[in-house]
Amino acid sequence: MSKWAEKKCKPCEGGTKPMTEDEINEHLKQMDAWAYTDGAIEKTYEFKNYYHTTAFVNAVAWIAHREDHHPDITFGYKTCTVRYATHAIGGISDNDFICAAKVDALREK
Repeated sequence: MSKWAEKKCKPCEGGTKPMTEDEINEHLKQMDAWAYTDGAIEKTYEFKNYYHTTAFVNAVAWIAHREDHHPDITFGYKTCTVRYATHAIGGISDNDFICAAKVDALREK
């Protein structure tokens, strides 16, 4: 499990600055197959069938609820794409990496 997955999200207060692109790219080196695209970090997961895909989507929703940090999720029969960005600061924050790592940990179990 990544060090990010052990952390909890914190509310982004006014004055919280988004990460620079260099910081984002450095943190992405610690993540498995996440990419920085169009202002968000994202990853696409593949599954055996629709049942497994929707179970994963529901688990991601539970993480979002627990962390109070919500991704954009798109999914179909065998794939799910999860995108994180911190809208309150207009960029990427620690919260995005924390949640991304928790989502990755779902596949480790």
